[in-house]
Amino acid sequence: MSRIALVRAPNPSAMTLSGTNSYVIDAGSGEAIVVDPGPVIPRHLDALEANASERGLRISTIVVTHGHPDHAPGAAPLRERTGARVLAHPNSEVPRDADVTLDEDLRVGELALRIIDAPGHTFEHLAIYEPHEGALFTGDVILGEGTVVIAPPGGAMRPYQRTLARFASEFANARRIYGGHGPIVDDAQAKIAEYIEHRRAREAELIEALRGRPRTIPQLVLAIYGSARPILWPAMARQMLAYLLALTHEGRVDARPLARAMTDDETAILNPAWESIVGAEHAPLIEAELGAMLTLDTLYEYRLRTA
Repeated sequence: MSRIALVRAPNPSAMTLSGTNSYVIDAGSGEAIVVDPGPVIPRHLDALEANASERGLRISTIVVTHGHPDHAPGAAPLRERTGARVLAHPNSEVPRDADVTLDEDLRVGELALRIIDAPGHTFEHLAIYEPHEGALFTGDVILGEGTVVIAPPGGAMRPYQRTLARFASEFANARRIYGGHGPIVDDAQAKIAEYIEHRRAREAELIEALRGRPRTIPQLVLAIYGSARPILWPAMARQMLAYLLALTHEGRVDARPLARAMTDDETAILNPAWESIVGAEHAPLIEAELGAMLTLDTLYEYRLRTA
């Protein structure tokens, strides 16, 4: 029987899918670990406490994979309820009792959990590996369905790809992925390989789109993703930006500012009115996930550099 229970927060949205996944782990000796307590929703915190109590466990440790508002804010009230210590990445801004020690074991009860530095989605992202069940807790590095947005300035593409490569090389014994959203993944290795290939293929699409002529990010969004899902255009734009920043840094792409104002359509893709798209309730999450604080005031044209 698994030590791990999924308790999903009731916060579904375009960015959180069916809701944020919180996990209650039986650490033995009557202790429980909560991974990602989620947003401050009292009935979700009630559910986390109830899950532990029904299994005869006391929540003694809360680990936050990263500081986004759909994963971390519940840590403080859950700590107040249970007296548990809150642990997070050394670079995190999440209020906590202590930093985790990266790339070493965290011992709670009878368990030793490997804490993994996992930058890319954010620079203060960690992942967790529980070796007995081959359980890899990936937060927002890998989800149970769909893919992850890598949005500057809070995230970066090459660190993210290195994190995926590390999962593949160092955690080949992982059997299941417990992601931050979506269902639990039963074939961990296939999902890691799928994510690595997706990033390779998307970058190849971008390079091919630039091969014909220079393009702006709005033009790339429409060329690569199409016009069918305008609500996702801002996320797609940030995704393109993450690739282009990496390619520009590597000297493979040149960026040239255009001396003109953006059109209304370009503004809708790059700098939308977030509340009008997702409502006031979800706007803070969108701003955190998509780097919305980075207003793209200047429109750039990107050109593939030839040898």
